[in-house]
Amino acid sequence: MLHFLRATRAHRRGRRVLAATLSALVAVPLAGLSYASATEAEPAPLAATDFKGVNWAMPGDNFNDGPVVPEGLSESDNYDTVKAKAAVIYEQFESTIGANTVRLPINTYSVPGTPWGDAYAGAIDAATEAGFNVILSYWEDGASSGGRVVDMNAFNAMWDAVTTQWESNSQVFFEPMNEPHGYSGEEWANVAATWMADRPSVPAERVFISGVGFNQDVKPLCGDSRFDGTYLSIHIYTFFYGSMNYDQWVDAFTSQIGDCGSRTILDEFGAPMDDGRNYNDGASSDNFVQYIRATTDVVRDQSMGAVYWPGLGGKHTERPDYDWYSLFALSGSGTDLSLTVRNTSGVDRLHHAWNTTS
Repeated sequence: MLHFLRATRAHRRGRRVLAATLSALVAVPLAGLSYASATEAEPAPLAATDFKGVNWAMPGDNFNDGPVVPEGLSESDNYDTVKAKAAVIYEQFESTIGANTVRLPINTYSVPGTPWGDAYAGAIDAATEAGFNVILSYWEDGASSGGRVVDMNAFNAMWDAVTTQWESNSQVFFEPMNEPHGYSGEEWANVAATWMADRPSVPAERVFISGVGFNQDVKPLCGDSRFDGTYLSIHIYTFFYGSMNYDQWVDAFTSQIGDCGSRTILDEFGAPMDDGRNYNDGASSDNFVQYIRATTDVVRDQSMGAVYWPGLGGKHTERPDYDWYSLFALSGSGTDLSLTVRNTSGVDRLHHAWNTTS
């Protein structure tokens, strides 16, 4: 059904593009036509609600003084092996929960032109071939940097390589930095604006601008005209605030969004998925349950996108071998990989945020 809907939407978009092109040809004298007017129109920007996905992270988190290698991949894999493994993962992200978006980490060791980056490109290419949106987000090289770019020259070289590789692919989106908490709000806005000014060929509608701090407050970026046309990204976790009731969670979240929800994607949020909590229980007093219910309600009410942290990978703090927030358990080896959903009520709330049932 999902493939049918994509095909139908693509057909309708094609008809709209054809109609617009014919209208333009009637209205403009032939002598005034340029090469650009004869080229295929760019796809219309996606609504924030079109981003329905999960993060695919490195075991132990993505802050790494070396290549970022998402769970299930190996640094010894070549491009073809990465692509084959990733295709299996994406098929199951889609078939089990209906995801259409994956958020992937990058750093200076993991981009085209580096040994791992040339292989890792297979994960991006497999995603777009599967019809997924891909959000590429920079994690600074190691957590000790304090939420600032470690080496600005390396940062710029990394992004130049990434945008050169994928800026012509409308399914790939660029998030200049994940959780830029080492910068003041004004500093971060200037860093992000410089990133955009340095890459004028990247359309604004293909850029995610992170909220201030740990991707927390998007209002200052939303009101900055330098970011007109971009998406905004926001994160919310219980460890930002501690224990609160449902209404307090709603208030905390909405206060960081303001009136910017329609262009904002919640591209990190998560809670324990391995201990049987029932996220469908509206009467529960459990802090995690109230947090997930409030967060997913706000996403739906404000017409936001939602990308869960993590689908795979993540921190091994509460559990020695996996992130207890991870939505899936991975089994198998090589390209014979299988995903198992850890908590179906968590998936139900994700579907609620997405305003979908599968």
